[in-house]
Amino acid sequence: MSVELLMNITPTETRVALVEGGVLQELHIERQATKGIVGNIYKGKVCRVLPGMQAAFVDIGLEKAAFLHASDIVPHTECVAQTEKAQFKVADISELVRQGQDIMVQVVKDPLGTKGARLTTDITVPSRYLVFMPGSEHVGVSQRIESAEERDRLKAVTQGCLDELGGYIIRTAAEGAPENELVHDAAFLQRVWRKVLTRRQRSKSKNKLLYQDLGLAFRILRDFVGTQIDRVRIDSNLTFNQLKEFTNEFVPELEDKIEYYPGESPIFDLFDVENEVQRALERKVELKSGGYLIIDQTEAMTTVDINTGAFVGHRNLDETIFNTNIEATQAIARQLRLRNLGGIIILDFIDMKSADHKRRVFTSLEQALAKDRVKTHINDFSPLGLIEMTRKRTQESLEHIFCSACEECHGRGYVKTVETVCYEVLREILRVNRAYDVDRFVVYTAPSVAEALQGDESHSLGELTLFMSKQVEIHAEPMYGQEQFDVVMM
Repeated sequence: MSVELLMNITPTETRVALVEGGVLQELHIERQATKGIVGNIYKGKVCRVLPGMQAAFVDIGLEKAAFLHASDIVPHTECVAQTEKAQFKVADISELVRQGQDIMVQVVKDPLGTKGARLTTDITVPSRYLVFMPGSEHVGVSQRIESAEERDRLKAVTQGCLDELGGYIIRTAAEGAPENELVHDAAFLQRVWRKVLTRRQRSKSKNKLLYQDLGLAFRILRDFVGTQIDRVRIDSNLTFNQLKEFTNEFVPELEDKIEYYPGESPIFDLFDVENEVQRALERKVELKSGGYLIIDQTEAMTTVDINTGAFVGHRNLDETIFNTNIEATQAIARQLRLRNLGGIIILDFIDMKSADHKRRVFTSLEQALAKDRVKTHINDFSPLGLIEMTRKRTQESLEHIFCSACEECHGRGYVKTVETVCYEVLREILRVNRAYDVDRFVVYTAPSVAEALQGDESHSLGELTLFMSKQVEIHAEPMYGQEQFDVVMM
């Protein structure tokens, strides 16, 4: 199966599509307007020390001086035991830095409002599987990797990559990673850090950017080191040349696979990517057999409901249900990757009576999810016939990136019926009539509601006017939403 990366570069946005076998599997997006500086490393200059706040302000070349607290000048890493942390006492800021001092710092929080960026001297450089810690001699393992055997394996592999530059933290994503990919990651991080040190020595500026966390196109290539990629196509000549230089220096194994795409049609039209992205924003996902999925993303969790739809099968009901569920496992795994859904996910498969069918569906889902580069955890069928799983959140979902809450329904996904709004209007007229002494009322409402009040619900309105002995005029307001209305006293 061919695997390609398509990169669509514009001044405002970078989009990267992962296509496997001609089918879109993942979409990554980075917008310039929301791009931060977290992770950047600077050679800064201490411009002010404030003992009363146990902090210092550092000029790193931004509009506002950045903030460095005394507690952020000491190392705080995952590999340091809790007892060691508890015994460590933060020194006075005046003993740690002085005004005019050059200092290498990393941004941990973007500037916000009137506040400058937050800094630390506990510098770390992340890659796909490892986090490099300059000056450290330790190899730490993420506590989320629970298997003792796997922790020992990862630690043994990474120990062999240690040198005088520093140590590593093994990230959760490294669980199950092949040895060669871990070695690739370590070599990449060592090359990056040597570049940072070289730039620091050569720089005469007091607020020089030494390392910038990679842009999306570069991060994707970094994260796909060791992964089978047949071709990388880029529609920007400038970015193409930058990536060629980057791969030549840091990931030479991908250099020959990068191509510039000069085609007249947009690069995302090659594999119908644009239409696939639009379909990924829809609630309903059609299956080839005629069945379908319903995907609902809420604040607490994501639910996926599987239905047979138009699929009637060929033998009997049990086989029809089983075949639909099997097909759904592949579609679910793809949709989770494509939509980048994370957190708690509940899968409501069609009820199956056969224990063998349940086992085979569960196995099929496990195999489909094995292709996901994001860590997932899946539980077997519950007594209610549901599968509960989690998928690590890596970034915002496509829905949250592309969409905002509907101004009409305010994110509910539905609006009140015309009938319901009609009755609300009638109740509001009655309430106002009891509170105030007026001669007549004018109601401004959506055209659909106005039509109902003058048509199907005209008898209800007539009864109300007789009861109050007052006139009510209905005016359709084209700009009003279905739930919006105003009752005006005349």
